[in-house]
Amino acid sequence: MGRFAPSPTGPLHLGSLYTALASYLDARRRNGRWLLRIDDLDTPRNMPGAAERIMDCLAAFGLHWDGEADFQSRHALQYQQAITDLKQRDLLYSCSCSRSLLAEAGPIYPGYCRTRHYPTDQPAALRVKTSPAEIEFVDGLQGIIRENIGERHGDFIILRKDRIVAYQLAVVVDDYRQGITHVVRGCDLLDSTPKQIYLQKLLGYPVPEYLHLPIIVDRAGQKLSKQSRAEAVAATSANQTLFMLLSLLGQNPPPTLKQAEISAILDWAVAHWVPERLSGIRSVGIDTPSSNQT
Repeated sequence: MGRFAPSPTGPLHLGSLYTALASYLDARRRNGRWLLRIDDLDTPRNMPGAAERIMDCLAAFGLHWDGEADFQSRHALQYQQAITDLKQRDLLYSCSCSRSLLAEAGPIYPGYCRTRHYPTDQPAALRVKTSPAEIEFVDGLQGIIRENIGERHGDFIILRKDRIVAYQLAVVVDDYRQGITHVVRGCDLLDSTPKQIYLQKLLGYPVPEYLHLPIIVDRAGQKLSKQSRAEAVAATSANQTLFMLLSLLGQNPPPTLKQAEISAILDWAVAHWVPERLSGIRSVGIDTPSSNQT
């Protein structure tokens, strides 16, 4: 069971379509289901109409998901159940640290609030207690990943101060809830995986298999993203765009496929899907300037 889980903060750009295509091919090659989940918990960043545009774009490229599209915002109860479970086992604590204090502390939270016993019903973030435990997993492309979760990340946030469930907890609950067995996503999220595995183990969830794709970068070495104002994918010449993405994914599509129908391209791609051709690669370049350059 695979999934694609975009945030509705804007239309799909080439980098997100590249990830969608890879996760689709990986699921279909395994004769598995491919689900679409709209990660819409971060409401301040959501853009009206973005979810519909994402679904229309996927359909235009022949990437049809199984069942109905799922929305995180419909599953508040499941997130709260996970938080309650962790809280009852004394694995969470409230953190009232300001942004300025956290900036001074650096990237690893030093545990200022761990022994303060700040009331959990007051406006504050919730952090999960970590330990020096080592998290190890074998990524489908990046090989063995091994991290000391406490030293590398420290106690991380699972519920934000604004009461929005943090990405790390939400994705763990969602993948368990949907029965996801294979996660295909970009290398930019590789750093999140040990934290998610740590939560999966705490909650008694099975750990999916992970495959982290190289990210697409422009000629300036900048990742294609909404933050860098990457342009929305146009459905015109969808077959040529799919051909280019298959080339970026290392699949070596035959030149005759470039003008083929979308269904024929995807049929070929599923039958010939060999992600291992990208083993150990963290980024692939595309000949386009950064969209925020003048």
